Amino acid sequence: MSSIVARGLRKSFGKTVALDGVDLLVEPGRILGLIGPNGAGKSTVLSAILGLTAYQGELSVLGRDPRTQRDSLMCDVCFIADVAVLPRWIRVSQALDYVAGVHPRFDRAKAEALLANTDIRRNSKVRQLSKGMVTQLHLALIMAIDARLLVLDEPTLGLDILYRKQFYDMLLNDYFDHSRTIVVTTHQVEEVQYILTDVAFMNRGRIALDCRMDDFERRYLEVLVHPEHLAAARALRPIHERRSFGGVILLFDGVDRGRLGGFGELRTPSVADLFVAVIGDQAATQKAAA
Repeated sequence: MSSIVARGLRKSFGKTVALDGVDLLVEPGRILGLIGPNGAGKSTVLSAILGLTAYQGELSVLGRDPRTQRDSLMCDVCFIADVAVLPRWIRVSQALDYVAGVHPRFDRAKAEALLANTDIRRNSKVRQLSKGMVTQLHLALIMAIDARLLVLDEPTLGLDILYRKQFYDMLLNDYFDHSRTIVVTTHQVEEVQYILTDVAFMNRGRIALDCRMDDFERRYLEVLVHPEHLAAARALRPIHERRSFGGVILLFDGVDRGRLGGFGELRTPSVADLFVAVIGDQAATQKAAA
């Protein structure tokens, strides 16, 4: 059974179309990066998955309808938002007590063990913690719950690079077990690329690209083209072109490595580079058509 199946997902806020026919399939044991500019519809997709907003179309999450079976679904789903939702007055020990009291799958011993690797004191109130510590506390509470699906919406927003690296290392090493499913949205694409098994680009309420990372590495190639080979390389119809200090970089989709090797230096593009190529070209096309 797939973790998430969406077909023709639509959502509007007045005249603003947030989701415009989203199709998405996420299998168990995958880590999906949902990448898109502000206003692309990422958070709206997550809200639909969590049963927090109405929508049109078909959506199944862990075999359940989020609209009618949300209570049951939430026993198997955890969520970290882009802003901390822990009350500022609560003490760390009280937060542990609360989650232990309301969630049947919370492992307090695991949460304590995770917190033991931080500088967070049990008698501290949330308002006394730094933003990074609040995120660490939130993650410890979530990772101690035996959930099948973890949804992360810009979970490291506002954190410095050290805390962001620690966050994703903890997520990959202490939580992910190749059976759980994780969906994460973020603007720090370079920092999550190494943990992703799948990536989907969103733009203007639609899925602009959806592929597995192993397919990504086979399909896409960048070439730093020697000037004398530029015309021949362009004849192979790159999907994007940009200039760098070393010359012109062409990005290809599905072109055999052997055909490109003589043109210059080959490398696999980053997810960020591909995102700029796909979404940036779409934006330029839409602007020209307007």
